[in-house]
Amino acid sequence: MRQDLQDAGFEANRFNTGEIHVNYIVGPNNGPALVLVPAQMATWETYQPNLLPLSQRFQVYAVDIRGHGKSDWTTGDYSWESIGRDMTAFMTQIVERPALVSGNSSGGLIALWLAANLPECVSGLILEDAPVFSAEMPRFMDEDRFVFQGLKHLVDTIGDPNKRNLADYFRGQTLPVDEGRREKAVPDWIINIFSFFIRRYEKAHPGEPVDIPYLPGSLRSLFKSLSMFDPDFARAFVDGRFYRGLNHDEALKRVRCPVIVLHANWFRHPDYGLVGAMDDEDARRIQELVPQAQYLKIPANHVIHRYKAEAFNQAIVDFATQNGILQRLENQHVKV
Repeated sequence: MRQDLQDAGFEANRFNTGEIHVNYIVGPNNGPALVLVPAQMATWETYQPNLLPLSQRFQVYAVDIRGHGKSDWTTGDYSWESIGRDMTAFMTQIVERPALVSGNSSGGLIALWLAANLPECVSGLILEDAPVFSAEMPRFMDEDRFVFQGLKHLVDTIGDPNKRNLADYFRGQTLPVDEGRREKAVPDWIINIFSFFIRRYEKAHPGEPVDIPYLPGSLRSLFKSLSMFDPDFARAFVDGRFYRGLNHDEALKRVRCPVIVLHANWFRHPDYGLVGAMDDEDARRIQELVPQAQYLKIPANHVIHRYKAEAFNQAIVDFATQNGILQRLENQHVKV
């Protein structure tokens, strides 16, 4: 953990749910509880641009989902249902009071699960570019298959933790950009350089997360997260095990707390379908099923909280203030 977070009162802990150990961090008690749930392949560290500003108004918790970071791997047992058990224990035994729950990507679907199944523990739901509807079968595999194909590529290239080079995650992978007008790929010679540095680091630091300080920030973070990620988590999405325990339509109908949808950029590609988490029709359907849901478009990469940190932080403060979760400040627009 960074020194500035420690100085601000953040602590790292591991919690025994009775089934597994969940890693999390928690900040000082400066207000209502706010639980941050990262995306697949990410850890709590992805929220580092947000923790200090948000801790001025909230008591912030950020978790590593099972199979990620310093939480236990449960190879063979990944589903919305099993993660729901983890998060139920976390909310009832660690947070112990109603909390705003914000989730990015698949973390948003975990947050939705909580709001639908544990309403007494969720004071507000923040869906940060969550793949509501788009990550349900058969659409996820057959129609809007960009993310599904990315997960399958991960399983095929680095799916064996005992025989993998994390750099191979980029090998043979293309990314549509400019709204599908062109594609980008990492050249093999660059991948080979990454491979050399990763192998050298692993040899010098056996059993430790891959954390190469001279790589660019986003790349350093990616390789570190991948080195702490159980590929069976992705495999469960590919082979169908993961989907047990969450029907998006039914879950949304059960949500009674305030909700805001934070919607990032997206486009459609003739070969991949939806490149993004949700399209405008998905967002409209959420608002139809959850009449109290607010909507905010933030032109940004899928991980809004990292790439548009100030906008994300402000959206949470505004949402909490408008819904009475934070005390209203007379004639003052809260800046974070």
